[in-house]
Amino acid sequence: MTPEHTGFAFIGAKLRTNTELDQLAAEDQPTGLLYIDGRIVAIGNDDEINTAADEAGVEVRNLGGATITPGLFDSHTHPNWAAEVTAGVDLGGLDSIAAIRAALAAEHETLPEGAWLRGWNLEYEPFEESGMLGSLLEDAAPGRPIALICYDLHTALGTAPALAAAGIDAAREFDDSSEIVVDEAGVPTGELREPSAYQLLFAAAPKASEAEQRDALRDMFRKLAATGLTGGAIMDGNEPTVELLAQLDQRGELDHRVTVHHWHGVGDTDEDIARVIAGKDRAGKLWQTGAIKLFSDGVIDTGTAWLHEVDAMGDGRAAFWPSWERFEHVVRSYHDAGMLIATHAVGDYAVSRVLQVYAALPEREGLPFHSIEHLEVLADDDVEALRGSGVTASMQPLHMQWREAEGSDNWAIRLGEERAATGYRVRDALNAGARLVLGSDWPVAQYDPRLGMAWARGRHTPGDSSAHVFEPEQQLTGEEALLAYTLWPALARGHEERGKLAVGADADLTIWASDPVLASADELPTLPIVMTVVDGRIVHELG
Repeated sequence: MTPEHTGFAFIGAKLRTNTELDQLAAEDQPTGLLYIDGRIVAIGNDDEINTAADEAGVEVRNLGGATITPGLFDSHTHPNWAAEVTAGVDLGGLDSIAAIRAALAAEHETLPEGAWLRGWNLEYEPFEESGMLGSLLEDAAPGRPIALICYDLHTALGTAPALAAAGIDAAREFDDSSEIVVDEAGVPTGELREPSAYQLLFAAAPKASEAEQRDALRDMFRKLAATGLTGGAIMDGNEPTVELLAQLDQRGELDHRVTVHHWHGVGDTDEDIARVIAGKDRAGKLWQTGAIKLFSDGVIDTGTAWLHEVDAMGDGRAAFWPSWERFEHVVRSYHDAGMLIATHAVGDYAVSRVLQVYAALPEREGLPFHSIEHLEVLADDDVEALRGSGVTASMQPLHMQWREAEGSDNWAIRLGEERAATGYRVRDALNAGARLVLGSDWPVAQYDPRLGMAWARGRHTPGDSSAHVFEPEQQLTGEEALLAYTLWPALARGHEERGKLAVGADADLTIWASDPVLASADELPTLPIVMTVVDGRIVHELG
């Protein structure tokens, strides 16, 4: 093999190929593979791979019974945004205002004068009685701007100093359903619903330099690799994110295979659409654009999801777009340009309306069809509408971690018992013929795909044998959960060369200490990741 070529061979392994090879008798199944220049060139038994590697002059490593699967792909993630919003104190699991105040006060003591106090993973439940009021937190850090974001990335909370720094002193009209919440006197309470409102707050906070942002994104991808992830779909793409990816790629520091979905805002114009379409073919060795992210509604916890019937608080019947005709126009524009569209739809009515828009689109030969993201609640008619639609159902059963067995969580209270039981219907979506893909929505939930698969399979807190199982009839098998993180997302994006172990396929590999399909849902989150390989390059190895 000439010096400019690179390769590696693995033997002594079990392979989950996602091909017909998996159906062979145990004694006939391959135990190794060889890749050169980022492509798999041979699959076979140990002797065959040893011979091929020797001829190619490639190093061989015996994995001692570890399992190789195609590289894991997170179909809904925000790694660049996560590198920013996870700065500060993690407020996850704090179930009272007193506990939140204590955490903020401790963080306050570590910060220099003039610095903002940032926090993330804030939960809604502590504010159920009082409402989300920044004033409840101000004396935890006297005089210091405090800017917090909720775990679902749909609501932020700011104190008076932070609001003042951002120039937020009254309600405003937004192009979408975003809202600066105000009291009876018209004074902002600190609660900022949806991105158009809360981005005003975070835009005023001190920013890291471009180099710091680039390095933070690089380090984030390396954290993802340690959990077996080889790639993901970034759902909050913009020009700065593309520039950071281009820089990492040029520096040889991009350890992730990425599709960037450009975030289209409700207020974006036809000129904005034309600009995005003009740049749709921009790509690098490991990253590509050409995809779009849209919103059709918000979230259940704040009453901004679009539902067939109002929730327990009388919310849920307001659209995110003031003009649904404009939404249809935007979808058709990107569709006709050959771009891939992912539309956020949490509520059952939002899913129904998006399906109607998608159904009216003309066929595009040779191009994959669009996705709906989340589909948290689905009426029976909506499940049936998925049948034959060609739509990819991109879902996150991992988000069930915030549900309570007795239905006392805010999500279930708003929906009511009957409708809460229609949550996260992954099995029904699969049975309806939809292509199912799984993801995390990181930093909304943990990025570890082992947790994502465990929740999809067990639908209960992994490792807790006494934990309540939510809708057990919706559980996936071990093989289905793996497919939803490997082959199915590859096919959903038109990548015939990914998501499988086959000659000619990309050498994106996740190597597990043992078979993730045979491991129980409770065992899966702690199953060691031995190695992660992206484009033939080892980007993580267990020490």
